[in-house]
Amino acid sequence: MGQIYIAAHKAFTAPKDPVYLPIFLGKAADKGYDGAADNTGDNISGKNPCYCELTGLYWAWKNAPRSDFVGLVHYRRYLSEAGSKQILSGDSAKQLMSEYDIVLPKKRNYYIETCYSQYKHAHNIADLDRARQIVCEMYPVYADSFDRVMAQRSIYIHNMFIMKQRLFEDYCQWLFPVLFELEKSIDISNYNTYNKRVFGFIAERLFNVWLDYRQLKYCELSVVFTEKQHLIWKCLCFIGRKIVGGRRYEKK
Repeated sequence: MGQIYIAAHKAFTAPKDPVYLPIFLGKAADKGYDGAADNTGDNISGKNPCYCELTGLYWAWKNAPRSDFVGLVHYRRYLSEAGSKQILSGDSAKQLMSEYDIVLPKKRNYYIETCYSQYKHAHNIADLDRARQIVCEMYPVYADSFDRVMAQRSIYIHNMFIMKQRLFEDYCQWLFPVLFELEKSIDISNYNTYNKRVFGFIAERLFNVWLDYRQLKYCELSVVFTEKQHLIWKCLCFIGRKIVGGRRYEKK
């Protein structure tokens, strides 16, 4: 069987299906919640404000027992059963993993933006440019995939997936060296709290680069939200960043 980890930073009601295991992240890991915590074993828990759910991903890579497949979702976002609004069950995940290499959330479409211009309008584009340099230096065969993804108008977000164990290990071995090198290369001391999550945001883009290069057999599922979404506000923010420009990542 496999394991789908739920990245969490506060107490919540987890699905009862045994395929799901909460990982409490960052400072939340010190509060005694009932579940695995990202501050045990080989970990980067202290980086959680900048790495977001990736501290849980790293913990699972370094500390969790091997299984048939590995997934990552969020305490308020889950992959759904096909054609429904129900949270994906362990049995369904197992069946999908017998047919596909990886299960992904449906892409987010930017429509009026490319992935590159969207990042430019929302964050510090120099960080993404530096990430490209690092990828080209460490994994030059991925350069074309990087450029292809940045020119697209849709992207897989949230750092969510379910994939076979061997692919999970391959992805982590590819991703984290890039992020650690990027961390040495950029100064985020003057970023606001939101944009200090830079390595989580960059990882979303890098995940798409890795997928483009690997050309895996995949399926897409809708995302189930267990908390209210503020869709109108998100749309207004998206349009506002397009109009105003991308210099709002610094502290005021």
